[in-house]
Amino acid sequence: MSLGLLEAGLILAALFTSALSGVAGLGGGTVLIALLFAAGLAPAEAVPLFAAVQFVANLSRTAAYARHVEWRATGWFLLAAVPATWLIAPYAVAVNPHVIALVLAGLILVSLLPAAEAAPLPARLAFVLAGAVNGALGLFVGATGLFVGRLFLRPEWRQQTTIGTLALTQTFGHGLRVLAFGAVGYSAFAQPLLLAGLAVAVITGTVIGKRLNDRLDPRQFRRLFQGVLLLLSLKLIADALQGLGLW
Repeated sequence: MSLGLLEAGLILAALFTSALSGVAGLGGGTVLIALLFAAGLAPAEAVPLFAAVQFVANLSRTAAYARHVEWRATGWFLLAAVPATWLIAPYAVAVNPHVIALVLAGLILVSLLPAAEAAPLPARLAFVLAGAVNGALGLFVGATGLFVGRLFLRPEWRQQTTIGTLALTQTFGHGLRVLAFGAVGYSAFAQPLLLAGLAVAVITGTVIGKRLNDRLDPRQFRRLFQGVLLLLSLKLIADALQGLGLW
């Protein structure tokens, strides 16, 4: 078994997106899952593979920011994430993949809208809600950090606390998805060589991102991946509309 040009391109993209997340704190995973969908992988293939890769990426990011993690927030997150994942998993693989692509594209476009100024939710409610969304929505679209990340933007937290805690909760979320998809017959290890290459890429990207975090303005990276996300979402919409026979 060998890697083709497409697989090599995905590994390079994983390196870039992991470095992006290491600097900005979130967003890289959404770019990567959108690329996997845009490359033609079906959700039942893309999401377990992505979950395994992002488990490694977020585990390495958690290690890099371990001393900043808020552990109580993680506990409240898991209180909702565990049951949501296991209850929804049997139904996730039956949804039309083109519909999932449209949902992902729509969520990306919504995430790019300016956030309205509002008081944050009470901490426990925010973390439980993040767990529920991660467990349910993550089974369909793979990446949830960009959507639930705002629930971890606590005014009393430093940036490093947000990055570390979000990384730990995402580690658990992706790990749960790997187990849940495996239980319904979709293994994350169906393409072991690609998985290994992606895993090495995201670990390397995390190291690069951590070193750049204190030197570069995260806003520059946010503008960069927002442009990439916009282009990817438009491609996903076009492909999905074609697949559904609507274009």
